[in-house]
Amino acid sequence: MISAITHTARLMRAAFVFAREGVFGSVDPSLVPPPGQLALKLARIVERRGPKHGPRLSRALTRMGPAYLKLGQFLATRPDVVGVIMARDLESLQDRLPPFSQAEAEAAIAASLERPLKDVFASLGPPVAAASIAQVHRGEVVRDGIRKAVAVKVLRPNVASRFRRDLSDFFYVAHKAETYSAEARRLRLIEVINTMSRSVAMEMDLRLEAAAMSEMAENTGDDLDFRVPTVDWDRTTHNVLTMEWIDGIALNDHKRLAEAQVDLPDLGRKVIQSFLRHALRDGFFHADMHPGNLFLDDTGRLVAVDFGIMGRLGMKERRFLAEILLGFITRDYRRVAEVHFEAGYVPAHHSVENFAQAIRAIGEPIHNRTAEEISMARLLTLLLEVTGLFDMTTRPELILLQKTMVVVEGVARGFDPRLDIWKTADPVVREWIERNLGPIGRVQGALTGGGDLARVLMRLPDIAQRSVAVLEQLETMTREGLRLSPESIAAMGRSEGRKNRWRTVALWIIAATFIGILIAVQNL
Repeated sequence: MISAITHTARLMRAAFVFAREGVFGSVDPSLVPPPGQLALKLARIVERRGPKHGPRLSRALTRMGPAYLKLGQFLATRPDVVGVIMARDLESLQDRLPPFSQAEAEAAIAASLERPLKDVFASLGPPVAAASIAQVHRGEVVRDGIRKAVAVKVLRPNVASRFRRDLSDFFYVAHKAETYSAEARRLRLIEVINTMSRSVAMEMDLRLEAAAMSEMAENTGDDLDFRVPTVDWDRTTHNVLTMEWIDGIALNDHKRLAEAQVDLPDLGRKVIQSFLRHALRDGFFHADMHPGNLFLDDTGRLVAVDFGIMGRLGMKERRFLAEILLGFITRDYRRVAEVHFEAGYVPAHHSVENFAQAIRAIGEPIHNRTAEEISMARLLTLLLEVTGLFDMTTRPELILLQKTMVVVEGVARGFDPRLDIWKTADPVVREWIERNLGPIGRVQGALTGGGDLARVLMRLPDIAQRSVAVLEQLETMTREGLRLSPESIAAMGRSEGRKNRWRTVALWIIAATFIGILIAVQNL
């Protein structure tokens, strides 16, 4: 009860901020039940005067603090939950907050590394970027007598406790929504918040971000178009991440790219193909590839930073992605539909032919068109409509992948407005399919399956021995009945006695309460 009151009080404050910023002004009253319509009218009374356009929800989320800011960014990747229009509005949400003081940062770094700052860094400059969870400083370290620039990322003080409090409110709302709404259960709102919670927990342990960088560096070590900054593990802890400083050109700095005479269409190709290689080949991709997180180094390679949000795909999901993309490229909509059924994403009681027809409605409008002619919002809307029409349960990993693909294409389109994502993706997709689903892939699959079979065969004697023991026990129980030892019977008796005593005490308390109420009523 107390917990519910606390959640409600904090959520009412959030509702007031949303009302103040005019968020509810964009809600269609006809879609809201009568009690809700009254609440909308009351919300409009406290709405801030001024321009009615602009990112109202983004302003409100920023005012509410780091957890709400992260919630907005996360929901931007879930148009299946918030709708395509709101998701596109949330894409502009900037994870930028005022930096905390240099003194706090230096104290936090020294405490986390358990060494005086001067023993760790030759210098540590002021913050160059500040977000909801951490901020970044430029520093210098001395290696072999040479000063080298590093980026030092440090968590905000007390950020974990604030996130825990606000996440508990989000869980409260999700539980209530799933209790009363079938649509909320279909969208699996509790799982949505769970996914966000896990993502935030990983972001708040900078060792995990360092591990993600290290893993991706190993995966991309032979790539010609992409690389990852190196991690300084000696200066990395739970609260501090030290990595190589990147002096490249940020992909959102179009002026410097023009001055460097960069081949922009080729740069767009690198962005898309690098992302697809990571997703298909490695099953591990950077899920926040906006231009501010991508740089071009002096060798012409892409360099990614900020590995707080990563996506993973198993072999099943990778095969699904490859065949879906190839199906759209070749206009084989029947195969696209079959892949959905084979993966178990569409319930078997639906018709493959009907689903293929729905997929054709998505694919035909974009076939043989350049990126400037394709409405990705329209495409995403159709996909989400199909999701609901055919009872597809939400797949968070595929939604994150899908959303990242849209962002990546948007980055590439900024460099080449006439870029065709399907033609650009074609060689990467075909290479993966030939490698994994062609003759070589089948041979490797057979070898892997053979290894699994060999391991099972090696365990057969042990499995058989345990099975015989279980069967003998079942035979004994069938012949002689289930027997309990005297100790077990005594323990069960004591347990049941305790339960009966507590039931008796509870009944006396209830009876005393009713008697007290009756006496009080009679005295009135």
